[in-house]
Amino acid sequence: MSAERPQGVHLSHALTPRGWKRNLSLMIDGSGRIGALHEDDNPLRLPVCDNPVVPGLTNLHSHAFQYAMAGLTEVRRNPVDSFWSWREMMYFFALTLTPEDMQAIAARLYLDLLKGGYTGIAEFHYVHNDLDGAPYPDPAELSLAIFGAASRTGIGLTHLPVFYARSNFGGAALLPRQRRFATTLDSYAELIGRLRAPAAAGGHRLGMAPHSLRAATTDEIRALMALRDAELPGSPVHIHVAEQMKEVEDSLAWNGRRPIEQLFDIAPVDRGWCLIHATHLTDAELTRVARSGATVGLCPMTEANLGDGIFPAAELVARGGIFGIGSDSNISVSAAQELRQLEYSQRLSRQQRNVLATETHPHVAAALWHMAAAGGARATAGGEAADGEAGLAVGNPASFVELRPSEPVIASGEAPDAMPDAVLDSHVFADRGVHIGDVYVNGARVLTQGRHPAEDAIRADYAAAVARIRTRLADW
Repeated sequence: MSAERPQGVHLSHALTPRGWKRNLSLMIDGSGRIGALHEDDNPLRLPVCDNPVVPGLTNLHSHAFQYAMAGLTEVRRNPVDSFWSWREMMYFFALTLTPEDMQAIAARLYLDLLKGGYTGIAEFHYVHNDLDGAPYPDPAELSLAIFGAASRTGIGLTHLPVFYARSNFGGAALLPRQRRFATTLDSYAELIGRLRAPAAAGGHRLGMAPHSLRAATTDEIRALMALRDAELPGSPVHIHVAEQMKEVEDSLAWNGRRPIEQLFDIAPVDRGWCLIHATHLTDAELTRVARSGATVGLCPMTEANLGDGIFPAAELVARGGIFGIGSDSNISVSAAQELRQLEYSQRLSRQQRNVLATETHPHVAAALWHMAAAGGARATAGGEAADGEAGLAVGNPASFVELRPSEPVIASGEAPDAMPDAVLDSHVFADRGVHIGDVYVNGARVLTQGRHPAEDAIRADYAAAVARIRTRLADW
């Protein structure tokens, strides 16, 4: 997608790292970053946005293809269904997809994520091989489908090719139904090398992702870190860890160490890392994660859907840790819904309200949005993560989202500054007609009043892909 980049936009109300600011002229430089922010009366006569504006969030964990299987696992097939029974349907579904399907599904997902308040996506991409498990003639075939979807929609992409070589701790061989995920150190290095040029050409960031400690041995993870140093220095590293109690139990049974303990033993975990889920960890592990500077990648709707458990987010924040949010299996495409589920899970576990509010942001929605913006930025910056403020600040990407109320919103005060918080509170917690309007990604407007210029074609391509998949599933 090519969209014109304006000189700037005048924002009547904008959520900045220092709270809501009024009458900001936001200037966009040639690289799509915020070149300047001035509190003024719009002397340059920039286009005006009268509705509240918030920084666009980076969705730090997605498996795009799973968007099309949402709803397929909501029927009991075992006396006690779990993540592990859900995973069997995911394997089954993954064995049906063509590159054309992958691009169509990803484009529809990315369109919906833009409409849900996200401006960036970290795609944790582990379907690499052809249907029979053999490599495609071009090993990057399916990754390039993801690139095509991101370019078509205009969402900012951090692509994380996944290394997936084992089925469990101790180097267990992959199962036949995992054949499309299979990589070796050599094939993975080849894939990274193949993707560097098209990623740069498309403006996409490239990172690395050992799938989990179940899917990569200690020696393989160390080899991957050496590859990172040689080929992608400073790139982000994402990994699933301690999502399920069975994973913790299998890890303890293998060598007496918990997953978080093992990871810190074998890898240089720092602010360039994103630990996905990290649901089941001890108090000592929580402190270690917070001190490392790594981002915890929370996916509240998927974690609830799969019965993973509740991450102690309030305790992480109290220790100075950082989190971001992702959509994972993509049963939800709304940033507001993910943040609501996160706050509500903390309320249920602590029997308390307004848990994740802060002194700077006493309104919970603003606090959640601010923290998620910071976590998403760090998780995709990798070793280049700076100490500067995330969100609407000079030098950051000009990526932001307009919140457009379709009906009056009641503010809890008479002050003019109360209204933006009321709008954001309604968007996150009330489902009261606050919609995403204009969306800017790296300075370019990709949604206008909630619409994308290629929306109808993207939806049609997705419908055709679903029809093809439905036919294949019926034949199996």
